[in-house]
Formats: sequence, C-alpha cells, structure tokens
Amino acid sequence: MKLNLGIDAGGTYTDAVVVKSPDDTIIASYKALTTYPDPLEGIREALDGIDQEILSQVDVVSVSTTLSTNTILEGTGFPVGLILVGDYFTRSDLPTEHFAQVKGGHDHKGFEAEQLDENAVKEFARRAKENVSAFAVSSYFSIRNPEHELRVKEIIRKITGMPVVCAHELSQDLGAFERAVTAFFNAQLLPITEKFMSSVESEIRGRGMESKIFMLKCDGSVIGIKGALERPIESIFSGPAGSLVGASFLSKKDSCAVIDVGGTSTDVSVIRNDVPEMSDSGAVVGGWKTRVKAIRMETSALGGDSDIWIASGKLNFGPRRVIPLCRAAAQFPKFLEQIATNPMPSKALLGRNFQPTKFYIRTEYEPLELTDLETEILNAISPEPTSLKEIRSRINKYPASKHLDTLMQKRLIQPISFTPTDALHVLGEYTEYNAEASRIGAKHLAPLYKMEADEFASHVKREFAKNMAADLVSFFLEKISREEIRNIFDAESPIQFKVHVPVVLIGGPVVAYLEEMKELIDAEIILPEFANVGNAAGALAAKGIRRVEILIRPASMAAPEWEFYVYSEKGRENFYEYEDAVEHAISIGKDTIYEYMKEADLDPDSVKIDIKKDEVLLEGHDTIVETRIVVMGVAEHIEEDE
Repeated sequence: MKLNLGIDAGGTYTDAVVVKSPDDTIIASYKALTTYPDPLEGIREALDGIDQEILSQVDVVSVSTTLSTNTILEGTGFPVGLILVGDYFTRSDLPTEHFAQVKGGHDHKGFEAEQLDENAVKEFARRAKENVSAFAVSSYFSIRNPEHELRVKEIIRKITGMPVVCAHELSQDLGAFERAVTAFFNAQLLPITEKFMSSVESEIRGRGMESKIFMLKCDGSVIGIKGALERPIESIFSGPAGSLVGASFLSKKDSCAVIDVGGTSTDVSVIRNDVPEMSDSGAVVGGWKTRVKAIRMETSALGGDSDIWIASGKLNFGPRRVIPLCRAAAQFPKFLEQIATNPMPSKALLGRNFQPTKFYIRTEYEPLELTDLETEILNAISPEPTSLKEIRSRINKYPASKHLDTLMQKRLIQPISFTPTDALHVLGEYTEYNAEASRIGAKHLAPLYKMEADEFASHVKREFAKNMAADLVSFFLEKISREEIRNIFDAESPIQFKVHVPVVLIGGPVVAYLEEMKELIDAEIILPEFANVGNAAGALAAKGIRRVEILIRPASMAAPEWEFYVYSEKGRENFYEYEDAVEHAISIGKDTIYEYMKEADLDPDSVKIDIKKDEVLLEGHDTIVETRIVVMGVAEHIEEDE
C-alpha cells in the first residue's frame, strides 16, 4: 500500500488530503485557515489535523499554493534587475525600475542582428547589484538563438554571483517583451519559493516523512523540488488547475466541466479525456501577460467571502473579499455585541464602504507612503473589529471612502462584512462559525432591500447560484458577454441552457447550491465526496500528468529544407532531415515523460501517451516554417508494491 499526501494552501483555506493507492481511496482530510503572509503555519495546522501515524507512511507529497500569484498581485516580490537585449519596442511601464536595454539580439533566422554590448551589461550589473536580489534577461529572438542571453548570464554571474533567469529557458514562444516579463517574475519569485519549499520540506522531514515532494503547476501537472525552485513562475494559478484535476479525480469523470467556488473567486474550467484544456495564450497575472502555459479558465471575483452591500435599493456582490461576520464573531468574542448595536449609516453615506454590517481591522503589514490623513485613519483602526462610528469618534469625522480603499489596496486594513457564507449560516445550510452574527447582519441589511432576514438570505443564495451558472455558460459561449448571459437567468422563461458534459462542483459549502444549479442548468451536476478538499486532491492527482512541448524550425529560411533546429527542455539540437527532427522530438517527449513518471513513483508502463503535431506552412507554399509537437503523458494507475 502506498499513501500520498496532497496539500493546497488556498486563498481562504489550507487543505490536506491523504490518498491510498492503487485504488485512489481518500483515507484522511483536514481543513485549516490559510495564514498570511506566511502560509506555512496554515500548512502545519492542516497536517496536525491528520493522524500522524498515517502521515509517517506517506510516500509522495504534492503542494499547491497561491504564494506565487499573491506575490505578483501584491507587488511583494524581491527586486530584480532586468536586461533587454536588442533594438525592439518596449513598453514604458516595465515591472521594475532596475532595467537596461543593450545592443545585441538576433533575427528571425537565428543570425546575430547586432553584436552584444558586453560593456553595457557589465556596467548595469555593477550598478544594480546592490539594489536587487536576482537578474532576468530577454534577448530579441532568443528562441531562434539564445547565445546572447547565455553570455549575459555568464557575465552577470561572474560579477555578482546572483541568480540569472534567461527568457528562453522558460518559453519558446514568440513575444520578446512577454518572455521578458515571464523571466522577470520568475527571478522575483526565486528566493520566495526557495524559502517556502525549504520550509515545507523541513516541516515534512521534521515529522519523520521521507516522501518525495512536488509542486503543482498551472497547466495541471506537477514538478519536483529542483524544477519548482528553478521555475516558480509556473506555479501561478495552480489552485484552479488543482481543482480541475481534483474534480476529475473525485468524480471519476475523465471529461467534465468544473465550477470551483472559493473564498475569493469562482473558477470554471474543463478537462477532456484526462487532459486539461489549455489557454491559447499565456497566463495573465496582475495585468502582466506572460508566456506561461496555463489551463483555460473563466474567473469571476465572486466567492463565499465576497462582500455583500446594498446601495440605492440594489444588491451588490464584491468585488472585494472580506471576513464574514460569522467568522469574525468566532474570532473576536466582543464582536457579537458590536454588530448588534451598530447604527445604520445615513442614506447619504450608504455605499460599498459604508454599511450597517461593515467593520474594519488593522493588519500586520507595515504602512508605506501614506498621506497624513490616511495615517490618521489607519491609526484609528485597531487589530480588533472597528466600526465606522468608532473611527468617526477618533478622528472627529467619517473617513472618506477613497481613503479606506487606499488602505485596503495596500493591505493595511481588512474589512468585515456580510457575505454569501453568512447567508448560508442564516439558512442553517452551513454552520461552521457563529450563525447568530450572520442573523444579526441579515436583519440589518434586509430592510434596505425591503425583505425579512430569512427571505434576504434566500435571495442572496439564489443570486449567487445564478452567478455560478452564468460563469459556466460564459466559459463555453466566449463570444457572448457574461452580462448578457447573466441577464437571461433573471428572465422568467421556460428556456434552460443544456451542457453536454458533466458539471462537477468543487469548494467549501458548494453542497448548498446543488439543487439551485440543477434548476438553472440542464446537465449532469455532480457533487463528489470530499468536494470541500478538491484542490488538495487535485494537487495529488496531478502528479499523473506530464506535458512536454517541442518546437522544430528551419535553421535558415534561405534554405528551409536543408537543416532543422529542435528546441526542447534539453536545449537546441540540429538535424539535416525533417523526419529525423520530428522523430527525435517525439523521442525527447516520451523519454522526459517516462523519466518523470519513474521519479513520481508511477508505473511508466501504465502511461497513456498522446502526441499532437501542428505544422505551420509558408503562405502559398508547402514549406514548413514551424512544427509544434506536444507530447502528453497520463498515468492511468499508480504502481502497486508487491
């Protein structure tokens, strides 16, 4: 018998699940609150909730985390020096103030366009080394010839001794600027990921576990510690990837659509024949487009912890994530009395930041670059729930909504408010925390919507389910706006959308929305056992997936049939026959997959290999200008001990 441990450090909860192979039976699971800014304490608590005797028998650990995504979104990564090689257009809003553009680069044939200005590289390295912790380099057409990137890497390492990330090491796609952004964020995440993975490994080893450790990638596969430390950028959006693979695993459906309801967002994705559907373009995070391969997903800023507020008689969801009233009351003993006596703001003040259920707490983040007024408001908010009335009494006026927004954006304060989770507590369908606080909150808000408290909670739940259904339909109908689709669900009509693949629900209290979803969507709606820890199960099930991409291009377009370059994870190789290049590319893909499966304690003989070959022809000719080969390996069974 082999035991495997999956861990998912999500935005709200950190889940741990233990699966027995080869029959894929879940024998233990536990949920803990995610801890900020360091998620390790939440992971430790989740592991404490599992029988330690069971943990001692675990062979493989797979981890999914929001650490990379949150670091980029919050702008809390380490400073990086960025070098752009070549005379190409660059946007003015680069992700770092420490950058240099130097002469060099290649053309689309791989020939040197201009000699590399090594002196400029040396000068920048000496100037920036005191202000950065790593470097990234992107050279024009490095996907055709990485020579200049490798030379820059050699120079900087010699001068600074710091890590250097080359763009061609992370992507073989066109787009020099996007490759630069990818390399930059990868370099930024190196020390953070190293600390996180070393802490996780230390925690695992400290419990007497000699398990192999993997990290989930955003394409639905996993990577070992060495690879995770070299390419941390590939772990962005690993949460949705985990939920997708986990949903397929838990439901025993090799093809299905997935709705993952988290605390912060709702994600929709699809898996077909055990293979996640991939996005045609690179992942976009924090407004920056990268060249990272990720699953295709539809994300809305609507989760169980979304802020619910009323203004001008209209019910609004989010987009901000808040602490639910029920959870705040469980954490702060005096909060129940505070919310019961909280006054109703005047109609002139009523808005997103001014509600009878709105409170604020100060976080542990250090304040930076605040105005005097913002500092005054921040000092009026304590680590305990603070009402708007209390803030007013301390600064002699109500704070401006824009100043509260600034403090929230800088993560200096966090709001507490009524949420969909509170609505479920009122209805008695989810009672993890203090339901009385939720009921008081509903009584405060319901009159603003001309309803009774229970009626208001039911309405919130119904509207949330409609949003879930709209997210699902919007995923499949890409050319129709989500707003148009959402309006259809408000219309009184016998029309119902039909979805021809099973729809699996994943996330905390999704069981509460099962019946509503069945009414709204004509499909096989599945709520699998252990749906509340689906992401952690996915982090583990994903170790049976490995995707390898190889590119073949003519060495020269002047003689496109004389020599071919093969670009892969192993570097660049050349062949004089196209058929030999294709055969070698497929061989590389298969060998990489088999090596990976063996490292992951999976039986290579049980791996199903799928090969896709796309050829791009010169317009009006039969000349091949690019061949992209994707080799996908899916392990059907985990190897069983004798």
